[in-house]
Amino acid sequence: MFTKFKFFACFLCALGLSVLISCSSQIPNTTTSSPAPATDTTATHSTPSRKININSAILSELDKLEAKLGIPALSNKIQGSRPYGKTEELVSKNVINQQQFDQIKDLVTIEDIKLEGEAKDVDYMTKLGLMKGHLYVAKELLDLQKPEQAEPHIGHPVEEIYADVEEQLAERKVPEFKAPLIALQDEVKAGANNAEKVSTGYNTSMQAVETAINALPATQRQSPNFVLQVMNGLLDTANSEYGAAIADNKIAQVIEYQDSRGFVVYANELYKGISDAMAKSQPAAHRTIETKLAELSKTWAAVTPPATPVSTSDQVSALIKDIESSTQKVAKAS
Repeated sequence: MFTKFKFFACFLCALGLSVLISCSSQIPNTTTSSPAPATDTTATHSTPSRKININSAILSELDKLEAKLGIPALSNKIQGSRPYGKTEELVSKNVINQQQFDQIKDLVTIEDIKLEGEAKDVDYMTKLGLMKGHLYVAKELLDLQKPEQAEPHIGHPVEEIYADVEEQLAERKVPEFKAPLIALQDEVKAGANNAEKVSTGYNTSMQAVETAINALPATQRQSPNFVLQVMNGLLDTANSEYGAAIADNKIAQVIEYQDSRGFVVYANELYKGISDAMAKSQPAAHRTIETKLAELSKTWAAVTPPATPVSTSDQVSALIKDIESSTQKVAKAS
């Protein structure tokens, strides 16, 4: 009896061991391979740049592609050929050729990227900053009695940017202000004959944009790290606009020149608001940013472009790159 029991016990042990060996052979070797990284489609402030959605990007964003390829009026051509089922349709719809597409294919998309947290706030304030830049230039041109040149700069906030921030305005409980912008645009289109009405419309529109910006917490609007991110967005767009304006060492596209001026003017204004804090906490970066901004601003001595550009597009790009490099050092230190 004992012998039978002993034999049966040994049989069960052997059977269990064989099952264990069989199972272990099917388990992946986790010491020799790493799990695939998780895919995160949510953009954050650490993302160096976002692809441009050719179905929804505003003209100021599309101008980055125009400047990259050096094709006049490409932004309007991309916009006019919407919608796109895939990015390759830029070629099949004869917007650009295959060689040109190969240069920008990594910069474009038809997919929306959902922004969250600080990245969403930076995008929101940057878009409103673009509005202010347009309006600043419009005011300069109106003061020079050039309503026909001012009108496009009032139109851009209404026709391009407002739709891009409208959802966020509602989320942040900001009063609608598209109507005042349209009223101002209509008044200027008609010749800006009623100076008082134009002035009131301008002040109302600018105050509305400021109210929208103030929907962000004051601590955020006063944070050097946050403001520098917004500045980078404005300067990046200014760089693209200026690049699109220059051709054959001449300012071929006056509107793009003026756009870039307005964005740099507002970037300077933003930096003045944090300059004291930067001088105390990041003196080396502050000196570089302040110096480079002053040098950059010389490119746009006036709203009316000079016969010969003060700076080449490469020189403007280099200055903006230096500024962005300094702001990145600040971000790492904070």
